[in-house]
Amino acid sequence: MKHQMLATGELLGRTTSEAPGATPTAGGKPLPPHADLNLLRTFLAVYRSGSFTAAAPRLGLSQPTVTAQIRTLEQQTGRDLFTRLSRGVEPTPYAHELAGQIAGPLDALATLQDAGAVAAPVHLAGPSELLCVRVLPALVPLVADGVQLRVTQGLPEPLLEEMRAGRHDLVIATRRPRGRALESVPLADEEYLLVASPAWAERVAGQGEADDPCAALRDVPMVTYAEDLPIVRRYWRSIFGKQLTARAAVTVPNLYAVLSAVNAGAGYSVLPRSLCQEYLDSGRLALLHEPQEPPLNTLFLVQRPGTDANPDVNRVRDRLRQAARTW
Repeated sequence: MKHQMLATGELLGRTTSEAPGATPTAGGKPLPPHADLNLLRTFLAVYRSGSFTAAAPRLGLSQPTVTAQIRTLEQQTGRDLFTRLSRGVEPTPYAHELAGQIAGPLDALATLQDAGAVAAPVHLAGPSELLCVRVLPALVPLVADGVQLRVTQGLPEPLLEEMRAGRHDLVIATRRPRGRALESVPLADEEYLLVASPAWAERVAGQGEADDPCAALRDVPMVTYAEDLPIVRRYWRSIFGKQLTARAAVTVPNLYAVLSAVNAGAGYSVLPRSLCQEYLDSGRLALLHEPQEPPLNTLFLVQRPGTDANPDVNRVRDRLRQAARTW
């Protein structure tokens, strides 16, 4: 761009209700006649990320610079834009109106500036097992078509915090993010199954208590990825209506390791269908219980605000939503 300063009216256009020569308004308050686009970009980044600290790396600025720019814009508008909280900021009603007014034009301007440039890599994150079994195979056609991926694995809350700081474009989370700063859509329901090796399944079926899985599994070792047994406890609570009292015989660092140990005959566990379906189909694993409604966990696809400027982010998002219909 030739000029860092543009008339706000030139950027935002005029509504049909405004008189010729009028400056667009938010909440009845005119914007500065020559508002600095950099200040508006900084405001929108803070609005979308929910904090000065999270907005700074997205803008390539220091946190004090972001704070100073927001104060300058507040002085220019004569209105408070954010309420400072212990963690982050809360937009004021005026800020909501201002964001609604400038978001579209600023995003469109960013798209024009990026036109002709090579699309940036898409930063995608999610649970490691899901990424390997479902996500990456679904994205192979896009990679062959030139889309660049930078993939990170991890737990939902840390990944979402990193997204708020601008590190990830898309996150697949096992829970909906809190607050309104990050938008999410349900992606798929993951089904969980109680499984063991065929040898253990035969022993359990041959017991007199086979019709009572809780009792039949009393002497079978349990394999899990965490000492607090989150997945197995949930299965017991939702399917059997009981609290799980058994302790794990083997604790391993992830679900892949759980699958490996159970497949080798170490005991039983509860695993997502996506991870163990191939083993069930081949007979390497066996179902120990088939409830009418197995427990489900909804996966959510979260997209960081402002990433629509990269068309490859939208391609990855749309491809995942299409592929998830068959998961």
